[in-house]
Amino acid sequence: MLEEKLRLSLRDIELACDMGPGDVCVRIARVGICGSDVHYYKHGRIGPFEVKQPMVLGHEAAGIVTAVGPEVRDLKVGDRVCMEPGIPNMTSRASREGHYNLDPSVRFWATPPVHGCLTNEVVHPAAFTFKLPADVSLAEGAMVEPFAVGMHAATKARIRPGAIVVVIGAGPIGIMTALAALAAGAGQVIVSDLFPEKLAIAAKYQGVTPINIRNESLVARVAEVTGGWGVDVVFEASGSPKALEGVFDLLAPAGTLVLVGMPPAPVHLDIVAAQTKEARIETIFRYANVYPRAVALLASGKVDLKPLISAVFPFDQSIAAFERAAEGRPADVKLQIAVEESAA
Repeated sequence: MLEEKLRLSLRDIELACDMGPGDVCVRIARVGICGSDVHYYKHGRIGPFEVKQPMVLGHEAAGIVTAVGPEVRDLKVGDRVCMEPGIPNMTSRASREGHYNLDPSVRFWATPPVHGCLTNEVVHPAAFTFKLPADVSLAEGAMVEPFAVGMHAATKARIRPGAIVVVIGAGPIGIMTALAALAAGAGQVIVSDLFPEKLAIAAKYQGVTPINIRNESLVARVAEVTGGWGVDVVFEASGSPKALEGVFDLLAPAGTLVLVGMPPAPVHLDIVAAQTKEARIETIFRYANVYPRAVALLASGKVDLKPLISAVFPFDQSIAAFERAAEGRPADVKLQIAVEESAA
């Protein structure tokens, strides 16, 4: 429980668990720690979302169904599942037009004042709960949520087979965006970062070329690889304002820039440089309509997220897990908490 900025606790709390006819009850097994969880812990707010009362953290989760509502047809007790953490108003205009992630009234786990899922049990709509195939572990199931961000970015990029792609930032979302781009058909993905530890993890995947921008010019490497033409897609996944300086120098004419990372403040973007290349600029906010495909990719073996799980903490060491996440160790990609010790 996040009591307030910089103060966590493990304690009993009464959470509303009333099931509707289309809901399922899920016993939580694994929860991943996201950068937003850490940000709420360290700063008490993200933009307009402020922690004004104690809040349960966590929105990356997998578990086991323990009860189903009478209208639920596709899930049953005992199913292993992962959950999409945003619950929109499905009658809103955004939802009806297929953009439910943009519904202004969406209730997203661990976004104040909505409690998250780092607890024993949650009630969730079956429509946003997805069965895990037998060969996808609960640990991998808890990775589907961050992978969905990369999937959504790759979908918005409209990647063509053999495309050459740059991902700026080798954090969890950057690496998963790179993997999603490869799964979408990219022939080569260049991943840049400042930390060799992060780049070493990204380099374990076939098709990924790591570039340490402390030692090497990303623009020069792109020019070398593409014969001076530029790459088909650039994903900005670091959220660093500096990363957007000269970003269009990387891009081929008529290429696509996808803004994935969220800068902490307004940034400068060279519109003329974008216009002279007729660059297409896409943005993403979370994800929509990608969970089933993300699960299918894990089941197929075409995407392996297991190497990205850096450490697993038992539930009674949750505070230690958040303290380590707040340290920002470069070699850590994803830390998870095993709410059930037997969960794998």
